This record gives sequence, C-alpha cells and structure tokens, in this order.
Amino acid sequence: MRAPWNVPLALFAAAALCLAPQAAAQPASGSPSVRPEIRVTDDPAYKILVFSKTAGFRHSSIDDGIAALRSLGADGHFTVDATEDAQAFTAGNLAAYKAVVFLSTTGDVLDATQQTAFEQYVRGGGGYVGIHAAADTEYDWPFYEGLAGALFQSHPAVQPATVEVEDRAHDATAHLGSTWQRTDEWYNYRTNPRTSAHVLASLDESSYSGGAMSGDHPIAWCKDYQGGRAFYTGGGHTDESYAEPAFRRHLLGAIRWAAGMTHADCRPETGYTSLFDGSSTTGWQQAGPGGFTLADGTLTSHGGLGMLWYSAQEFSGDYSVKLDWKAAGDDNSGVFLGFPASDDPWSAVNNGYEVQIDATDAPERTTGAVYGFQSADLAARDASLNPPGEWNTYELRVTGERLEVFLNGRRINDFTNTDPARSLAQGHIGIQNHGDGDEVAFRNIRVKQGGGQQPGPRSGAVKGVNGKCLDVDGAQTADGTKVQLWTCNGTAAQKWTLGGDGTLKALSKCLDVSGGGTADGTRIQLWTCNGTGAQKWAPQSDTTVRNPQSGKCLDASGSTWNDGTPVHLWTCTAATNQKWALP
Repeated sequence: MRAPWNVPLALFAAAALCLAPQAAAQPASGSPSVRPEIRVTDDPAYKILVFSKTAGFRHSSIDDGIAALRSLGADGHFTVDATEDAQAFTAGNLAAYKAVVFLSTTGDVLDATQQTAFEQYVRGGGGYVGIHAAADTEYDWPFYEGLAGALFQSHPAVQPATVEVEDRAHDATAHLGSTWQRTDEWYNYRTNPRTSAHVLASLDESSYSGGAMSGDHPIAWCKDYQGGRAFYTGGGHTDESYAEPAFRRHLLGAIRWAAGMTHADCRPETGYTSLFDGSSTTGWQQAGPGGFTLADGTLTSHGGLGMLWYSAQEFSGDYSVKLDWKAAGDDNSGVFLGFPASDDPWSAVNNGYEVQIDATDAPERTTGAVYGFQSADLAARDASLNPPGEWNTYELRVTGERLEVFLNGRRINDFTNTDPARSLAQGHIGIQNHGDGDEVAFRNIRVKQGGGQQPGPRSGAVKGVNGKCLDVDGAQTADGTKVQLWTCNGTAAQKWTLGGDGTLKALSKCLDVSGGGTADGTRIQLWTCNGTGAQKWAPQSDTTVRNPQSGKCLDASGSTWNDGTPVHLWTCTAATNQKWALP
C-alpha cells in the first residue's frame, strides 16, 4: 500500500472475485513449463573454479559439463577456471573465486592441507556447487559431508523420472513447472538431507524403478553452511544433460546463488501446510475491486484497491506464514495479518498489519516495513532483496504480539504490537492487489502453527549500539580473544553464525561468558565451543540477547561506544547498548 485507502466503500461491496480458474500449466517431457532462457542480469563480473578430479569412477560427461559452464559464464557474467589439480586449493588461490563447483568428482580428491584451505574458504563466505557425483566424494571428511548435504549410496539404471519441484522461488528452479520430466542416473543417498538443507526438488519414486528413499527422495537442495553457501544437484550424469536448456538454467541459478549474486531462503523447512499450492484458490475470497489471475501456479495482481484473503481459517497463537513473491517493476502490494473476517478490505487496514512490498517507498512504507508503523532494517533488506523480475521469499513469524519479518531467510524487521485495538495473535491472512499498473505475483503460500519455523543457522553481522558491529579483536582465534564493538567492515571477524543450538559462532569458535560467570561486568570472549551454558544465547522480543544460564544480557560496556569498546555480561535493562540486530 502506498497511500491510505480512499476508494468508496460501495465499490468494495460491489466487487466480485476475479480469478481465472486455470490450473498450472504442465511441462512437456524434458522441458519446463516456461522458457528457460537466461535472463539479462546486472551481476558484476566474477570468477568460479570448476574442479573435476576423480579418484574413482570417471564420468564421460565431465568435458560436456565444463563446456556448458563456460557457455553459461559467457552469458552470466562469470569466468570459468577449470582444473583437476588439487594444488589449486590454497587460501590465496581460492580467494579469487566466488564459488567452487565440484563437477562429478569421485573419491578422495584433496589432502589434509587442501581440505583445511577449502574449509577456511567456505567459512569465509565462499560458495560451493556440487553436481551429480560430487556426492560420491570424500566419504571420510565430515566437513564435506555436511557441505554436500548427503553422500551417494547406490543408483539404478539411467531412466526417465518425474522431478517434483518443491521450491519455485530459488533462481535454480524458478524457471521450472511444478513437475519436471527428465532422464538421468538417479542417486539414492545414505541420509536424507531435508533436516539440514532446504529441498528444492525431489523425485517421485513411483515414476521410475530403483528409488530407495522411502518416498521422500530429495534430488536438489541448498543450505547456508558454516558461513558459506552450499548447493547440490543430483542431475548431470549423462552427456546429454548439459545440452538441456532447463538443466543448464538450473546450473546457472545454482552458481548465481552460491556466488551471492541472488538470494533465497535456504533454511530447512518442515511442517508447513499449503494455503495456496498453485492449483486451486479454494478457501480464498476477494474483498474489494480488482483481483488476481491464476496461471502457471502463480497469482498475479491486477486492479484494486482490493485484497484476496484466506477465509477458510483464522490463525491464532504462534504461527509462521511463508510465501514467494515477485514484483514486475516498481510495483506495490503487501501481505496482511491479524484482521477479522470481512468482505471489506478496510478491516485489514484498520485492524491488522501489512508487511509491505514496494522497494522505493518511504522507510515506514517500503519492502519489509510494517506499513505505517516500523521500517525494516534497510541495510539488511537491501542485502537480501532480489531485484524486480526475480522471486523473493517472506517468512512472517508471529509469536504472541511479536512479528518478525524474514526476507530470503534473513531477518529484516522485528516489530511488537502494543495497540490494544489490534492483535497479531488472532486473525486472517491476505494479499493485496494495490491498483492498476501494480503487478505483483505470489506463489506457494503456506503456514505452520505452533511457534513458526525454527530457523536453521543464520550468518551475518551482529549490529549493536551506534550501528557498530560485534567484532573479534584482530580476527584472532586464540581462546580468550576480546570481543568488542567496531565499525562494520564485512570481514570474517564480524561474521557470526546463530545456530539452532543457541550458540553464536565466529571464526569457528563460540561467544563465551568467561568462566561461566554471572556477575555484572563478566568478560565476554571467544572460546573453543564446548556446549556449556556459558556459550548459550537467547534472542529476546525486545532485541536484547540473554545468556540463560546467568539470566543476564550481552552489553556494550560504558556510556560511550567507540571502536574497541568491549562487550560484557550485565543485568538486563533493554537499554540501547543491550539491543542487537542479529543475522
């Protein structure tokens, strides 16, 4: 919404639901439902390393794969250096690359020193793309198993199968239909990666012979991993794969995301129930003029001002809403929460809250803002936002009267309702059609009740008072190293990973309360992770960060906060020097 709603109510009352009852188009065999041509992007020039060393079975498709990646690079603004020389894995050499592609590598391909260099590269923010037999690699290296997400167990003969596309927002799968028919050698994996990675596509085991993963068979996934980005696809065994436009576009999207050129929510996701799966709008009603057109599993707004709302259920307590959205240009829309059932869209405006979609409006009315109430963290928003024409993912997590807004997996707003006339904890969900000329599309609307999605590890800066960052003194890694405030600079010394286990990690070590102390002023330091209560941190709704063992808060010491100001433990007061913006 750009401005207050001022359309006469009579127009709303006379409006009817405007949805074209068209099912999502089904792709033809071997091709997606939309053309997979490479979009012209504004990506800066960058380099990737393609590594194809084999110590086991060697795929004949490796040469075709390298040629395909070079061709993609010519259109995608990146240069490919291809090698089978493991000596390329040094800290100095890897630093030149935005992503490293393991192209059907097999067996033990790196020695201990090279493994260490690659671990440091990933932890420093590097990207990894594993293709096909990359899962048949380095079985005795736990870091690599976690990076790849799962390792090879067996495979049946090459044959056609149906790939079910679970996420159509990621750049690697946004060009595909809901299903994808293709021929490949379909791996079974030793473990299911769904609990540690975000699954983008899976196999319909009833569509081919030899699937051995009990009907839940991921085949492409992504994850944030120890400070870096990791993507794996099981396709790419056959020579012909690398001539398929859809598979080539799949690889391009994987590389762009791993290189940080595009953003996606790659946290593990389980327990969500679909409210709109692309095939039906059952349970939804239109309030006000205009509406949404349904095609290719996508709802696209037209006309307005109006709102499509989910009337079949009112949500209460703690819940999480996730949906994918795309703006065609400088367009306007939003997502409403916490409003009572009504055919009048003013109900949502006056009684609920709107999370805005409009990247060029004023701060309290821009993408990620709680419209008219609280701006998003604009720096975090800008670092997470994909441009017009590309898909984004919102998670809107309601915990009581607290609303957290995540854009492509990164929290960009944290708002608490204090208005007794409104309640986030009870009401309906709706999406806005703002008006003529505003074209915003939505896909895959789903909800999880009972506390929302528990986040997987998230990495980035931890920002405190005066906009300064939580920093490891001199990027040192010795136990006891001082943790302080410092001007944000994007280095590894300021890149913290918030784990699902309550830890905050930087440089592979943990934020730690010295000696497990509880007194005001106890030193906060970097220390080897040991699982104790001295290394557990719990974000609070008032944006303080508490150490549950002591019941006290992470605090920037003193009354002036300059570069080098140490942090310590202190009684929680919710003062500005105890407020932190986490990744």
